[in-house]
Amino acid sequence: MTGRPRTTYRYAADLFPRALGLVYLIALYSLLPQLPGLIGENGILPVTRFLDAVHGQLGERAVWQLPSLLWLGSSDRALAMVCWIGMIAAGFMVLGIVPFLSALIAWLAYLSITTGGQVFLGFQWDNLLLESGFLAILLAPMVVRVRVTDPPVPNRFVVFLLHWLLFRLMFASGYVKWASGDPSWRDLSALQYHFWTQPLPIWTAWFAHHAPGWLLKSGTAIMFVIELAVPWLIFAGRWPRLVAFLSFTLLQIGIALTGNYGYFNGLSFVLGLLLLDDRLWPFRRLEAEPEMPSLRSRVLVGMIRWPLAFAVFLVSVVTFIPLFKRGVQPPAPLAELVRVVAPFRSVNQYGLFAAMTKTRPEIVIEGSRDGKSWQAYEFPWKPGDIYRTPVIVAPHMPRLDWQMWFAALGSYQGNPWFMNLLVRLLEGQPDVLALLEHNPFPGEPPSFIRAVLYEYTFSTPDQYKADYRWWDRSLKGLYCPILSRTP
Repeated sequence: MTGRPRTTYRYAADLFPRALGLVYLIALYSLLPQLPGLIGENGILPVTRFLDAVHGQLGERAVWQLPSLLWLGSSDRALAMVCWIGMIAAGFMVLGIVPFLSALIAWLAYLSITTGGQVFLGFQWDNLLLESGFLAILLAPMVVRVRVTDPPVPNRFVVFLLHWLLFRLMFASGYVKWASGDPSWRDLSALQYHFWTQPLPIWTAWFAHHAPGWLLKSGTAIMFVIELAVPWLIFAGRWPRLVAFLSFTLLQIGIALTGNYGYFNGLSFVLGLLLLDDRLWPFRRLEAEPEMPSLRSRVLVGMIRWPLAFAVFLVSVVTFIPLFKRGVQPPAPLAELVRVVAPFRSVNQYGLFAAMTKTRPEIVIEGSRDGKSWQAYEFPWKPGDIYRTPVIVAPHMPRLDWQMWFAALGSYQGNPWFMNLLVRLLEGQPDVLALLEHNPFPGEPPSFIRAVLYEYTFSTPDQYKADYRWWDRSLKGLYCPILSRTP
């Protein structure tokens, strides 16, 4: 009597790290030209000063609290070198060459940059890439090269951890929206605000915003089904997992078609690949059963992989529970384990857009020679000029443009980096100016600089027909005090 064939993930486990290597490549290549202006020697938040300050407070413990290769050197050249090391390792991941070592180096390089990146690398998808990357290390076979036609059998528990990560990402994103109590989520009106208040809309978002109300409410309802109900299908069998994969993929396509979220949508899709078992790849055929590694090799790998994988699972459960009940204290040993692994940002809590933003304040930075006539600096991607078309920039992640969105929602006192930005513009620092689209003072920097706060909304169809404006705006006042340059 023949039993049901065992579900295996040889193809998906081979494709996942290769695709993840491509995400690493995109993320690091996107960062490379931005790092000098963001955290370089003459950047907005120089990483050298940051590391020195932390070391002054924590002493030798600083290296553990901020694990990074940048402790060995944090010059602009060192930043670029770490990026290049990570990109080379990511390229090896794509090719399936020394998969364990290449996954480890790519993860370490990205961890090093995110640790030193401070506020500019604090996004959930930075953490998601690190957690996915760490699991890719545990999944990777210790071989010289993986053959595409004959990949090895992956560790089933690590495959489960990747399923569990995808579940936590999707379910938490839906749960925090509903649990926040935000009326716009409860009455399904959130999409009436989302398309024009999101950080970096695309021109398609303008049309989506003007869609009929019933269609926007239907879209919100479908999103809740995909984020709250569909994740449970991950653990329900082969065909339910395929439904989950298709649902998650369609959701990410919908998000990517109307907003710029860097590499997040691609990374989410890559995680979904692990839902496709070997029988769901009809165009591929295994050449033969993979050769089993020696007993000694399996013991050595198991001594590393299993304790780390089990620790990841425990920490992920501990960090997931507070999503439902705040103030829950884990047993002391587990609390200590969470504290120990936290600096590596490789087991995280997720949940996007818990409260819907219902207004769009925008900061416009202006300079002046005389304090009377002001000219605006233009950012490459965030809204500024109301006639400029919102364009696609993803998978590139413009870090400063994104942080300007967060700064506008708060105050300059709560965003100390912002005043550093203004000072760098007064100084005319080339690395910082390179992050902008237009510098109205290409020769000598201005004598005065200010930040003006506007309220932006998408234009109406009539306004667009009249003069092709994408945005409408009204002046709210100064965002922060005017700064002047010392003669």
